[in-house]
Amino acid sequence: MRLRHIGRQRQAENTVNRHTSEIDALLSQPCYLGKWYEIARLDHSFERGLSDVSAQYRRLPDGKVEVINRGYRAEKGDWKEAIGQAVFIGDPTLGSLKVSFFGPFYGGYHVAALDERDYRWSLVVGPSRDYLWILARERRLPADVREQLLKKASQLGFDISRLIWVGQDRPDA
Repeated sequence: MRLRHIGRQRQAENTVNRHTSEIDALLSQPCYLGKWYEIARLDHSFERGLSDVSAQYRRLPDGKVEVINRGYRAEKGDWKEAIGQAVFIGDPTLGSLKVSFFGPFYGGYHVAALDERDYRWSLVVGPSRDYLWILARERRLPADVREQLLKKASQLGFDISRLIWVGQDRPDA
């Protein structure tokens, strides 16, 4: 992944080093839609302190993707939910989108690795090396898959020692 400076914000170009270009076409398939559990993330204010985080993706009639992020706030004993929209960047078969939860402000969403056969896991990076998520269809990842994704993230220049491993233990998640 190459980084460039635009103003004061570091932006990641859509040059994520992929093992295969097939990821691009696979992201536009309905198989990527549905519920994903957040296994790990880098810390940021909008998810700080949340456990049992999940993301629900649904294709809208206009081609956009509705995104519903949900996580449990133990200190308040309630659920925090954010609803946004994702728009494909360029060709809709590419593995890059921009996502907005706050009006006209968008952030990058780039699929860096994907289980191309069964859509069981995904490694997603944002607009800089400050944003990374490991997502899975189940609440737990097999150890070998976890290690594979950590290796990929490290190869892309992410500090994997900063990852937060998200608890996924609530039965109502």
